[in-house]
Amino acid sequence: MTRGQEGAEGVHLTDEQRIDWLRLIRSQNVGPRTFRALINHFGGARAALEALPALARRGGSGGAPRIYAREHAEREIEAARKFGAAFLAIGEADYPRRLQMIDDAPPLLAVRGNRAALTTPAVAIVGSRNASAAGLKITQRLALELGEAGFVTVSGLARGIDAAAHRASLDSGTIAVLAGGLDRLYPPEHGELFEAILPSGIVLSEMPFGWEPRARDFPRRNRLISGIALGVVIVEAAKRSGSLITARLALEQGREVFVVPGSPLDPRAEGTNGLLKQGATPVTEAADIIAVLQPIIGIELPAREPDASGGEGGEEYVEPAPDERTRIVGLLSPVPISIDDLVRLSKTSPRVVRIVLLELEIAGRLERHGGGLVSLV
Repeated sequence: MTRGQEGAEGVHLTDEQRIDWLRLIRSQNVGPRTFRALINHFGGARAALEALPALARRGGSGGAPRIYAREHAEREIEAARKFGAAFLAIGEADYPRRLQMIDDAPPLLAVRGNRAALTTPAVAIVGSRNASAAGLKITQRLALELGEAGFVTVSGLARGIDAAAHRASLDSGTIAVLAGGLDRLYPPEHGELFEAILPSGIVLSEMPFGWEPRARDFPRRNRLISGIALGVVIVEAAKRSGSLITARLALEQGREVFVVPGSPLDPRAEGTNGLLKQGATPVTEAADIIAVLQPIIGIELPAREPDASGGEGGEEYVEPAPDERTRIVGLLSPVPISIDDLVRLSKTSPRVVRIVLLELEIAGRLERHGGGLVSLV
């Protein structure tokens, strides 16, 4: 297989639209799913930004939400430029096509390096930070063989298995996904590896410039590692391991999960061997992975991207009647429920349900889950 392109020509934001998008995704209570709902409802980021205070008030917030100031967005874009990076929007030509398909795909990615890596079929390789010599050796071999077959590798630039996968893929291309801002490398000793990735690969993050990674940011990063890839290879993972989170996310996203079997006597293999018992595909060489993925590569992916308009073409706002809002809120609880069920049980229109959910979400009272589920916070 030759190194091929998966991306397709899509939208292209103007400089003004990119500022608006950055302001919207950085505003209080706006995550990727909320961003998509706002864009789809109001037709563009500028109109959504203007609607946020009223949405929060009607959703029961005691004050106006914090909206990311224009000057902050401009400073962040300038910081990216000085760092040699840029903000890539979902729907644009180089945005990873498979990542675009997940429910919570980031509207904007800060990227630095060779963008060809983003449109090349990818396989994620993750595993233990405290890797064994055998684990490092099989990682290097798999990454080299996958590179020779035309794949780029994706990982998290962590110690151990991640770093071994990146180093073995420097010539063929590798994608490093950070948990903090693009300018806040963790671990800091991987600065030289960071720079070595850039000629043929890319480093990316959804987090703001200057953001120091926290423990809860790593699972969030893991969904991007699996989301970019066709499949995820777990080399070594203890019973309680971040790599197992990546495996779970991969399954939720419809990705293939591969596992390198390990010794039952090694605690670092307890999690991976458990995945094998649950039906993950065992691999001992790259050919095992390629045989499964090759038929998938040619499958055309449907476009799924937010409207990149500057604020035109959204739905006309419909003020929910008091009894409609009461019925919808009354059906919600901390237990997730599908939006389709809310529409059916509340006996209101999908448009009214969507606007009530946006009001609650901007007020900080609603959480969106995968699969179209929502719950009260």
